[in-house]
Amino acid sequence: MKKLALTMGDPGGVGPEIIIKALYSSEVRRYCAPIVIGDRIVIEEVLNLLKLPLKLKIIKSPEESEPASGTIELIVSGVIKKFKKGQPTAKSGRACASYIKKAVELALQKQVHGIVTAPISKEALKMAGFAWTGHTEMLAELTHTKDYAMMLVGGPLRVILVTIHVPLKRVPALITKDRALKTIRLAKKACDMFGIKSPRIAVAGLNPHAGEAGIFGDEEIKKIIPAVEAAKKEGIPVSGPYPPDTIFHKAYKGEIDIVV
Repeated sequence: MKKLALTMGDPGGVGPEIIIKALYSSEVRRYCAPIVIGDRIVIEEVLNLLKLPLKLKIIKSPEESEPASGTIELIVSGVIKKFKKGQPTAKSGRACASYIKKAVELALQKQVHGIVTAPISKEALKMAGFAWTGHTEMLAELTHTKDYAMMLVGGPLRVILVTIHVPLKRVPALITKDRALKTIRLAKKACDMFGIKSPRIAVAGLNPHAGEAGIFGDEEIKKIIPAVEAAKKEGIPVSGPYPPDTIFHKAYKGEIDIVV
């Protein structure tokens, strides 16, 4: 069974509760051997609060893991003695960053097969002095990855984002031909990873009605369409741009494999 590192998330947030409730589910344990990365005092307090019949077992490495129903295996990373519930602090920001760093370290050493992350507070990260704006940027830097994108998957929907974690007013300037093309390439790689042999990749427009021939904005004409055409020349099966309000419905119905 594959071992997964579950980072606890912000100590004062909902992460610890989500992790514990997930590990109480027998369905989760049918798919993986979960190992929590976090702080003991936080897990113990939330366990007492939830009153679930789960025991906490401290291990030093995934090699010591002996997954069993009713047991939470925890690798302690960072020691936080006091934390404020529902309030971001520099201390909680440093703590959740340490969990992610430890999980990445274990993954790069091939001690775990993958990482699952509980919610973190971007505000707490900033208070702790980190420039990261989210998990995506953290994982990219910690793994020395240059070409990356956030991808969301839920049921039949697969969505890969050209821009993330920026104010909406900055998005038009950040949409470039090169950035859109890079994301289309990553979408093709993602389809390969999902085992989709003949992927249907669709690109959403930025503006209402995908710009309507420039009436509602020219980002499609100047940036997105050139990226789509360049991707086609590389042999990538992509089409668009389409009005966002229609393409996601088609993707939900299974007519599209991934939306950029």
